[in-house]
This record gives sequence, C-alpha cells and structure tokens, in this order.
Amino acid sequence: MNHLEIPVLIIGAGGAGLTASMLFADLGIDSLTISSTASTSVLPKAHVIQQRSMEVYRKLGVSDDIYAQGTPPENMAATGWYAGLVGKDPIYGKEIARQESWGAGYQDPDYIAASPCRQTNLPQIRLEPILLKHAREKSPEGVCFNHELISFEQDDDGVTSTVLNKETGETYTVRSAYLLGCDGGRTVGNALGIEMQGERNILYSVSVHFSADLSEHVSDPSVLIHWMWPAHTGLLTLLIPMGPEKWGPESEEWVFHENYAADDKRIFDDEAMVADMKMALGLPDLEPEVHKITRWSFEALVAERFQENRVFLLGDAAHRHGPTGGLGLNTAIQDAYNICWKIAAVLRGQAAPELLATYEQERQPVAVTNVRRSTENALNHMAIGQALGVSPMQTEEENLTALKQIWSDDPMDEEFRAKLRFAIASQSMEFREHNIEFGYRYESQAVVADGSPEPQPTEEIRIYEPSTRPGSPLPHAWLEDHRGNRVAIQDLGSVGQYVLVAGESGDGWVDAARSAADELGIDVLAFTVGHATGDYLDPRCAWTRYRGHGPAGAVLIRPDKFVAWRSGMATENPTAQVRDALLQVTRRR
Repeated sequence: MNHLEIPVLIIGAGGAGLTASMLFADLGIDSLTISSTASTSVLPKAHVIQQRSMEVYRKLGVSDDIYAQGTPPENMAATGWYAGLVGKDPIYGKEIARQESWGAGYQDPDYIAASPCRQTNLPQIRLEPILLKHAREKSPEGVCFNHELISFEQDDDGVTSTVLNKETGETYTVRSAYLLGCDGGRTVGNALGIEMQGERNILYSVSVHFSADLSEHVSDPSVLIHWMWPAHTGLLTLLIPMGPEKWGPESEEWVFHENYAADDKRIFDDEAMVADMKMALGLPDLEPEVHKITRWSFEALVAERFQENRVFLLGDAAHRHGPTGGLGLNTAIQDAYNICWKIAAVLRGQAAPELLATYEQERQPVAVTNVRRSTENALNHMAIGQALGVSPMQTEEENLTALKQIWSDDPMDEEFRAKLRFAIASQSMEFREHNIEFGYRYESQAVVADGSPEPQPTEEIRIYEPSTRPGSPLPHAWLEDHRGNRVAIQDLGSVGQYVLVAGESGDGWVDAARSAADELGIDVLAFTVGHATGDYLDPRCAWTRYRGHGPAGAVLIRPDKFVAWRSGMATENPTAQVRDALLQVTRRR
C-alpha cells in the first residue's frame, strides 16, 4: 500500500477519534483512523461519561455495552470526604461529608427528565476497547494502530499525509478531503503552529493504578470518588474504584491520586510513589499489584483556533482540562458529534464548505467554559482543605486537632463546622454541574435565530432548563407511536438526518419539510406531536412543556440534536420558511 485515497483521515484512536470513526461509518462516509500507539489507552484516565455523551453512544448502538461494563448506578450515586483511610487515631477513615453526584445514580428527577440516558462511569482503558470493537464492526479496515503521521500538506482540494507503518518500517501517503487531529496535540496542532492558550502546570499529580482488596477499609458502596485528608500527610489524596467485575468497596482495582510540587524529583521514582501511596493510605503492609504509575500536570488550555483550512482539532488537541468534573473526554465526544455530520454534508454536496467554519464558532466557547470549570472545581477542593484546617505544613497532631472539630460537641466549634459545610456544599459545582454538561447553547451561522430573548438561567452551573430556543440542545421527552410504543424523541431520526417536529395542528409544516427536503436533496424526518392527537402522542406533556410554540408551530432539529430553527405559528408559505432555514443552516445561501 503506497497510496490511499479516502474522504477523511483521523489522527488518533482515543475517545474523539474512535467516536468520529463510528459517526462517519453511520453517515456513509469512508474514513481511516490511525494511531501511533500499539493499542488503545493503557491508562485509566477519564472515566465519567455524561448523559449527553451516552446519547451519542445510544445513537451509535454502543451504549448497552458501555453500561454493561460501567459502574452500576448504585455505586456512583455519591461522592464522599474522609479523614484519611487508616491511621493511629479513631477518626481516621471517618466520613466528613457525603454529597449526591451526577444525578444520584439516575435518581435525581432533573437528570431523569433531561435524558433517556443515565450518566455512567467506565475508565478509558475499558471504554476505548468497546469503542474500537464497534468502530471495526462498522468499518472493518478503518482503524490502524502503529501507524504514525509523519507530515501533511494542504492544498485547495485536500490534504496529503505521509504515514509510517511502524511494524514494517514502510511509509505511504494518504490523500483525504479532510483531516481530523484527535491526537492529544502531539503532532497536528504543532505542525500547524496552533498555540494552546491558558495556564500550564497548575499542579503536578501522580496516579497509581493498582489491584488490592480494600474492602476492609472502604465502607460506603454508593460513593464513587473518595476525597481523603489524612492528618499525617495533610495532603488531599483520592481513591477511586475501577472495577472491573465488582464495584464499591469490593472493587478489584483502584486508582490513587496525590499532588506534588513541580520541582519534586521523587515523582520519577516508582518505588517512592508506591511507598507514598501506602503511607498516605495508612497501610504500610499493603502489597498492591501495581499496573501503571502515571505522572501528569493539571493544565487549563484551549487552542487559539480549532480549524486550519481542511484540518480540524478535536479533544485534547483542542482543549486540555484537569480531571475534576470529568469534562475532558465528554467535551471531546461532543466535538466529534458536532463536526462529523457537517463534513458528511459537505462531502455529499448537501452543505457549503462554509458550514465547517461553524465547528469552531460552536465548540470553542464550550471548551473555554469547560476548561475554566475544571479549574474552578479543583480550586474549590483546595478551599475545602483550608476550611478543614489541614495542611502539610502542620504536624499530625495539629491536623487531628483541626479535624476533630467536625465531630466535637463544643459550641465554640460550630462556626468551624458552618464554614466547612459551606465549602463542601459548594462542591456541587462539580457533582451537579448539570447546566454545564447539558445546557450549553450554540450561536453560529448554522443556527437560525428567532429573535427571542436569551433566557437568564435560574442557576448557571447546577440547574439545566430545557428549551427549544434555536441553538439549544433538544429537550428530552418520551413519546408514544400509534401502537402505544414508547420512544424517546432523541431516538427519532437517523445519524445525519434532520428532524422537524410540528405541533398537533402543524400538518402544513410536515408537508413543507418534505417538499423542501426533496428540493434541496436533504434528508428530513417530519411529524406532528400533541398530547391527544398527532403522529406521536406526548402523554406526559413533556414536549408540550418545552417546545416553545403553539399547536401550529414547529421546530427543526439538526443531526447533532441541537435546535436549528423554530416557528411559533403557521405561516402562509411554510415551504419557503423551511427551505430558507435549511439553506441557512447548511450555508448554501
């Protein structure tokens, strides 16, 4: 194989790259995904998968496999803070506080109302093999490992890339219409001279992935992340179960995190890191089976641009987050969901190339917000440590004295406890950031504004308020077909298909959508929805509550399940209105 021609070349086979591979396959677009590594990730890394991301995987037919291997909802209903794990004083291991997390195992009514998918948890070392399996089922020869991008050049018609097959030592060229950089920023962004802007090296961390039986010391099966402040170190340490067969206290595998100073040379000594872990956990005789020790820095960076002509940056190549909030992987998945349908539409001649400029317009502001939120989440954990009065600069006895105020009966300690309660309660900014995960809106030339005022959120971080204002994510509603079968409105329409949802008196919009779709060569599924009449019924009035129009109005939904256009009522020429909306969204006018 000396030369290959393919519509899209994807560099990187992580979460963004494999998601893009599957999307293109379902969109009917051939692609090749290459990775310079020998396999999928060997690091646990990202693990929380948000509802919106699970909606993407539900559409791709992958969600059931992810749920099957992921953390059961009852084992990720909460997060907890503890006075260390084991130590010489009886307060070691005591629960300082506990907080519901990420929808409380899909028990929080707001999370249930937001999506047909629950949040889940699956470390990247187990998520990526699932994504790879499905990617290869959809495109058997579409993913290659040990294939490294050496260089690429763009011209007006495409991208020519030189690739090294590391197994044979041979190089070959790939001619593609477009190139996606999903490589974590290792090659593509640097080759384009695109700078990452923001803060680097905010703090350094070491993560130890190991197997051990900790069931004797970990008690609450509902807690996913254990935030521990052991008095003898005064440092925040994290302990997270990793399954794979059992979860909660019975988990076979764990990941331990601890932070270090940037100039601490000990972090490069594996034995020292394991010794530090055993000391922080208070288990000097623990004999863990260590799988991997990882050193990493907390960064808050966003690429100055996400597109350079025919090349696009996705995932860590476009934005780098700290792990708090679990926003990095999820932002990457949504990057792929945004750009893939647009590239497919351009390749099919259903959209103008100008549509591709809306990728940066829409995704860069989301990345900026998510990177900022990751950093704020981390800083608030430090504020909790200050409220606890725990510090590595103090002795163990001093830290124990501070911690014991939590359980003290002395009225003099009530002010201390009040400040601590506030600091911990405010961490819901991480564990209930529902509006950050779900409520972001797009403003771009691929959205037809309807002149309605921008809604003022009840709460910017924690409360997601569904809306069909153009640019908003499609609100969730359970509908019923004429046989009484229940279907989520998210599930209507195939990958790449527009959906027009009209009110119960909106037959004119349905006819208009079909006419405009035939004229423009665009695939549009159109139907009516009403509580008592329509092609689909809305038995719980969920869609009626959020649709933002009357019985004769309509909403047009893009293939990535964002609202593109809305009309509150019937008009004299609905076909012209739908045609104009489709032309604007596809940038053909």
